[in-house]
Amino acid sequence: MKDEIIESDTPDLGAIRRIVIKVGTRVISRADGRLAQSRLLAIVEAAVALKQDGPRARDVLLVSSGAVGLGRGALGLEETPAELAPRQACAAVGQGLLMGLYEAGFGRLGTTCGQVLLTEGDFDDRGRYLKTRAMLGALLAHGAVPVINEDDAVTAEKLGAVAENDRPVFSENDRLAALIASKLDADLLVLLTHVDGLYDRDPRLFADASLVYRVDSAAQERELLAAADGTPGDGGRGGMRSKAEAASLAARSGCHALIASGHDPGAIERFLEGEAVGTWFPARGRLAARRRWIAFAAAPRGIVHLDAGAVAALRERARSLLPVGVREVEGDFSAGDIVELRGPGGALVGRGIIGHDAETTRLWCRGRPPAELRSGHALIRRDDLVLEES
Repeated sequence: MKDEIIESDTPDLGAIRRIVIKVGTRVISRADGRLAQSRLLAIVEAAVALKQDGPRARDVLLVSSGAVGLGRGALGLEETPAELAPRQACAAVGQGLLMGLYEAGFGRLGTTCGQVLLTEGDFDDRGRYLKTRAMLGALLAHGAVPVINEDDAVTAEKLGAVAENDRPVFSENDRLAALIASKLDADLLVLLTHVDGLYDRDPRLFADASLVYRVDSAAQERELLAAADGTPGDGGRGGMRSKAEAASLAARSGCHALIASGHDPGAIERFLEGEAVGTWFPARGRLAARRRWIAFAAAPRGIVHLDAGAVAALRERARSLLPVGVREVEGDFSAGDIVELRGPGGALVGRGIIGHDAETTRLWCRGRPPAELRSGHALIRRDDLVLEES
């Protein structure tokens, strides 16, 4: 999304000082679904090496999948349950097991790590969002490595927004990692998966598919997202499309993103040395922190459908959103909630903080505003809008 970007030159990769590393389920699992402990420890060693790299020492945060799979094995289940309660039971068992492995691995190398379990509410509510940011910052200030995961043991599958927008704030750990990178002003997000990066076509179907080494524009991102549809990723909830979306989110937040093979932990260091590794999404400027929350972190509670004139006023004339251009209002939201804006045909236009509740908004758009609202008042003020990249 765009709007009030804090412009900056693309930083030298050697100047990167804060890295979020996301470890996919299949990266730390063998083909039979059991833990690949040597691979997990190799990633721990790579993370510690990044932290202890002399004058180039970096903050490192780890976002790790794998808890549900570990819990499933400990409970003697052959497959991951599809139902919510048994899946939460697997997570409850697996989270402790996974953290124990990380504590042993980091401890052997003289590094402290701390478990951080997050739910969608930690991102949806701005107050909790800021407190989570402060807590993670405190862990880093004390030299610890936060090991972060979605709290699957308590998180419901759906947040309960509206229509096609009915989805969790983060449906897998790829998005969670991108939000953490945005929240902590990270310089680099690394998404470790079981393949080398993103391809221009599905390599399972096309022998001549080529690895894409760099993604610089929104148009190129859209092409890759189309190519990545349905391409398997980590064997968990996130596929290659989710990784492309997470990398795009990070890049638009001012953070470099790299999708690379987790079977090669040295890939991160080689990338930082300038080698062409995996698929790189260079940072494209940085949204102010509040606008990042509007654009990416908070769950939309409704959808406001706009006509072409309203879309043009927002995009071309940088106007606030007035009720005259609204065609339809979906959802049951309150004043101060985040809503999505969609144009003709359902195309995403952006997000904003709505100034009135759903009932008032519907009445106003039908030409029957409450008496206290005067003509010219905005549904969403310009300062509370973030537009999608065109």
